[in-house]
Amino acid sequence: MKTYDYIIAGAGAAGLQLAWFMANDPFFRQKQILLIEKEPKNKNDRTWCFWEQGTGPFEEIVFRVWEQAYFGSKGYSNSFSLAPYAYKMIQAIDFYTYILDFLKQQANIHIRYEEVKDIQETDTKVRVNTSKGYYTGNKLFSSIFDPQEIQIQKKHPVLSQHFIGWFLKTEDPVFNPGEIAFMDFDIPQRGNTRFMYLLPFSKHEALLEYTLFSEKLLTDEEYEKGIEDYLQEKNIRSYTVTAKEKGSIPMTSFNFSKKTTQHHMPIGTAGGWTKASTGFTFKNTTEKTKQLTEFLKHNTDLRKFNTPSRFSFYDRILLDILFRKNELGSMIFSKLFRKNKPQTILRFLEEKTSFTQELSIMWSVADRNFTGTFFRCLVPRSIKKYDS
Repeated sequence: MKTYDYIIAGAGAAGLQLAWFMANDPFFRQKQILLIEKEPKNKNDRTWCFWEQGTGPFEEIVFRVWEQAYFGSKGYSNSFSLAPYAYKMIQAIDFYTYILDFLKQQANIHIRYEEVKDIQETDTKVRVNTSKGYYTGNKLFSSIFDPQEIQIQKKHPVLSQHFIGWFLKTEDPVFNPGEIAFMDFDIPQRGNTRFMYLLPFSKHEALLEYTLFSEKLLTDEEYEKGIEDYLQEKNIRSYTVTAKEKGSIPMTSFNFSKKTTQHHMPIGTAGGWTKASTGFTFKNTTEKTKQLTEFLKHNTDLRKFNTPSRFSFYDRILLDILFRKNELGSMIFSKLFRKNKPQTILRFLEEKTSFTQELSIMWSVADRNFTGTFFRCLVPRSIKKYDS
């Protein structure tokens, strides 16, 4: 059996983007690349949203674009322009089809639909055992995520961005198709960080998600009751639910990169590419896969790719506060949007701000909870919730 130059295990957002960037770079044309996925990607199983300036690499399959956003809470609400950013949405089935159709045309890229059972590593190679056999490669990139690895550790707090969303079609023209509701905290918080997230497609169609940043998930009935209550509060009564989506995205500052070896790197959520403080993954993955593609042209030791970032420390502060006092989320985000320009917040979440801007943002939300957490995070210890 031949040895592949690169094996990519998992054909989600991270695996497909990495394969796509490799396939579009002449450096990798002579490299043999194997992509392994459990089963064909032929369902619209999720949506990805992100903000971006100008046109991006996947502009051809962007489903919707918005240039206006709304932030809401009991203490502060505002509609604002996103310029120079635009908020974009990609449907998974469009992404899968677009990437896989292109990859299938590349003679050096091979796709196998098999379940990965085990990964073994030697001093020089990796071996991937699957439901149908095994493959060897010089380098392995795996997006297969085991949530247990972050649940059993006690050093870093673990929350989730979890939600159920309804795709709605209404009889009356109730939505503003030009403006998203980025976060609307003006709902009962019930001791958590809860908000509504709205993406309007037309005056009659939208995706509405009941979302939490918290430790524990809800029952499906609780999410859906939250959506129903919100629609009733907005006097939206005549509607049809055309589809539903459900998700839970890990939010943690756990150091995933410590699992990287010379020849094996976790990528995507498994590699810590989900933005810990927000749960946004797609755009961060795009940036990471671009960087990784360039890195591979000059480096053979994958351990050198990941470098510490001060933004991980900022994420740790917010997650620590929300883990210990989850009900503070609405207040924190209200301060953040009231005291800072939305564009500065987006740049901060993109990890593209200056240190001076970051200090200003941190100061804008500072209080005794923030200050205490700041010093606690300087010397991380086992996580422990505040006494009630």
